[in-house]
Amino acid sequence: MRQGFIIPVYRHGKTAVPLAEKLTGLGLPVILVDDGNDEENRACLEECAAQTAGVVLVRLEKNKGKGGAAAKGFEKAAELGLTHVLLIDADGQHDADMAAFFLEKAAKYPENVICGYPEFDEMAPKSRVKGRKISNFWAAIVTLSSELKDVHCGFRVYPVEPSLHITKNPFMDRRMGFDTEILVRLYWNGVFPLFHHVKVSYPEGGISNFRIIRDNIRISWTFSRLFTGMLFRLPLLIGMGIKHNKEKQ
Repeated sequence: MRQGFIIPVYRHGKTAVPLAEKLTGLGLPVILVDDGNDEENRACLEECAAQTAGVVLVRLEKNKGKGGAAAKGFEKAAELGLTHVLLIDADGQHDADMAAFFLEKAAKYPENVICGYPEFDEMAPKSRVKGRKISNFWAAIVTLSSELKDVHCGFRVYPVEPSLHITKNPFMDRRMGFDTEILVRLYWNGVFPLFHHVKVSYPEGGISNFRIIRDNIRISWTFSRLFTGMLFRLPLLIGMGIKHNKEKQ
């Protein structure tokens, strides 16, 4: 097993840099993905990669969204020979001190995807919290399972090979539906989630790339596609669920 980190970055150069520097303290490679940033953010990332040992910078000339940046990160991880990567958002909302714990869990359960289960602070927007509950409900429908406890948290350790296989799908959502879709598709492929709590903070004045109307429409469309995919996989999912439940007993 060879582990590392992926940080997709769009408009969060000032928070991504200290995060990357902190994660290098674990002695593992950190892949920064410049997702078509402006000159100011691009310069921050270039300086970080040039001055910080263990930081690797890859660039997308145009903004592709979180899914597109994550896919680029998985490609680089495979090129570096990494088997598992902790994908973490660049905005600094996640408790990075949990990184070592999540990587330990991935080492113990290498066949699983280790997922953050968010503990929100009092600044969390109520609409976002409610939206998660709706998405988790639909995730249970499209997997015929209650195991996907949260499908939006961006703090996860992914096995690289099966994740890269999924992101090569041309119909895969490349933006705000990414976190949901890849977790569902990994489940469909027998890569099951294990959840652990991680604190999530919403600092005042923080930059958000979430657009409530546009991105909720994208997430709804993602679930529409996943529901259709579930219907085609119905017998397989039923059998897989029965087998998986027996293995847990």
